[in-house]
Amino acid sequence: MPKLTFRNSHGQLVDISAVAATRVKNEFGAILEQTLQNGAVAITRHDAPKAVLLSLVEFESLVKERSPVLDALNEEFDALLGLMQTPSSHKGVEAAFTASPEQLGRAAVKTARTSRATTGSQTRRRSTSRA
Repeated sequence: MPKLTFRNSHGQLVDISAVAATRVKNEFGAILEQTLQNGAVAITRHDAPKAVLLSLVEFESLVKERSPVLDALNEEFDALLGLMQTPSSHKGVEAAFTASPEQLGRAAVKTARTSRATTGSQTRRRSTSRA
């Protein structure tokens, strides 16, 4: 069975001891104490890890560590969404949904040409004439 490790609330990389699911079922109190002392215990079935029992301290540390990242992503998403809620954005979406295939094709070609001209990466066609 591969060794499981995790970074605990103190920042240390620690090995997680493995316990068979049957033992957890029969000796839950002892396994709970082991979890409280070590921070986590891996629960195995047929020698393969299937779950991890975490102490409350370690769980709270994991949740708290991820909250600022999630909050920052939420703020970024809200800001981007706000930028898309302008009258011109609404008009652009409306125009895209009501455009004919020909209009969409012309707009795509125009955008591609503008994009190529600004990036300077014009593609050259090979001559296919035969001697």
